[in-house]
Amino acid sequence: MDFPENYLSNVKFEFHRYKTMGDATFDQLSEEDMHWKYAETDNSIAVIVKHLAGNMLSRWTQFLTEDGEKSWRNRESEFVDSLTSKEEILAYWEKGWNCLFTALDGINTSNFDSKIKIRGEAHTIVEAINRQLAHYPNHVGQIAYIGKMIKGNDWISLSIPKGGSDAFNKSMFKSK
Repeated sequence: MDFPENYLSNVKFEFHRYKTMGDATFDQLSEEDMHWKYAETDNSIAVIVKHLAGNMLSRWTQFLTEDGEKSWRNRESEFVDSLTSKEEILAYWEKGWNCLFTALDGINTSNFDSKIKIRGEAHTIVEAINRQLAHYPNHVGQIAYIGKMIKGNDWISLSIPKGGSDAFNKSMFKSK
């Protein structure tokens, strides 16, 4: 496998991994939980989803041919909690991720050396993807942390739970 194929396969895996973490968080939360904020100045999960999906739609729509900061994007409005139902929040979440994965599927060896613009600044494909691969996990981590704060002792860990490292490692090394 050459570098472009290996790289694209890996970034798709990582983006899917973070989407799955968000999905597993949402599965544990009620509609009311999606709008909960620790303090008035904080963002709710609904707002974080709105920002994340807004960024994805802007960055990945016509990824290869248009600037990643679209004229139709209103970033400031992403921080207003206006998605009312859990279904609406999850639909917007899916719309953003679908846009991302569709764009990634459109990258191949024939266009891998293209330059991508974000706010007028040229990026290689790798730079543009890495920029978002650094951004999105930050917000998914916020979503998971807020979910954990809400659920408390009822939280179902998204990774190896506290106190479970030894058992996890034993099971991993046994299977090899």
